[in-house]
Amino acid sequence: MASKPRVIVLRTAGTNCNAETTFAFEQSGASVDEVHLERLFSGQVKLADYHIMALPGGFSYGDDIASGRIFANELRLRLGADIQKFIKEKKLVIGICNGFQILVKAGILPGPFVTDASPHQTATLTNNDSGKFEDRWTHLKVSGKSVWTEGLEDTIFIPVAHGEGKFMPMDATVLKRIQDNGQVAFRYVDADGKRGQYPVNPNGAVDDIAGITDPSGRILGLMPHPERHFLFTQHPFWTRLPKKGRFGDGARMFRNGVEYVHKSLL
Repeated sequence: MASKPRVIVLRTAGTNCNAETTFAFEQSGASVDEVHLERLFSGQVKLADYHIMALPGGFSYGDDIASGRIFANELRLRLGADIQKFIKEKKLVIGICNGFQILVKAGILPGPFVTDASPHQTATLTNNDSGKFEDRWTHLKVSGKSVWTEGLEDTIFIPVAHGEGKFMPMDATVLKRIQDNGQVAFRYVDADGKRGQYPVNPNGAVDDIAGITDPSGRILGLMPHPERHFLFTQHPFWTRLPKKGRFGDGARMFRNGVEYVHKSLL
């Protein structure tokens, strides 16, 4: 029997979407380990032993200082060389909600990732324009080219749950580079696929950006939670909809990651 793709789901104090993320990858055919950061720092677990690194949602370290900031600093300063090697080997990374905040604040997204001690952050995720925590379902327009988004419908329906989800690039040059490189993976839209103001865009993100990739398309960060619409029955109106199968709009992302590993890394 062929070996399964191996996924490491990183967690620490405050992470709370690790079980759902693990479930999504396991149901997609992967072997998954939930690993506390300290086990990587101590050398008990090696990042090199995995094909996919997943950073799930939650409130890492209580979102003290800023959402994802402490986790991001630990990744960059204590695991930077390991992560850079992981990326160079064309392995996959996904960060969801707090995980997206971590990837951006560590400088892993929008990329390229630099491992020296000085920060190389070129974007952030900051307080929602509404001034409150947003917990709602959103429509997302899929764009760009990425391992993670291949085969998705043009528009998908995924929930958000965040207080600091407003994507902001450092300046117009960074935004243009992200756009020109096709790194915008998802934008907030309405049910008809049209962009609009709040609540269509739940946080005021620049260019309505809900998720981005690195230039290779192998690293994905997004604020909405695909693991919360992994199953068809998680759709808020599932009893009124014709059932097309067991899975919801978010499932394809996890299957894409697993299929990429089978095709390219095993």
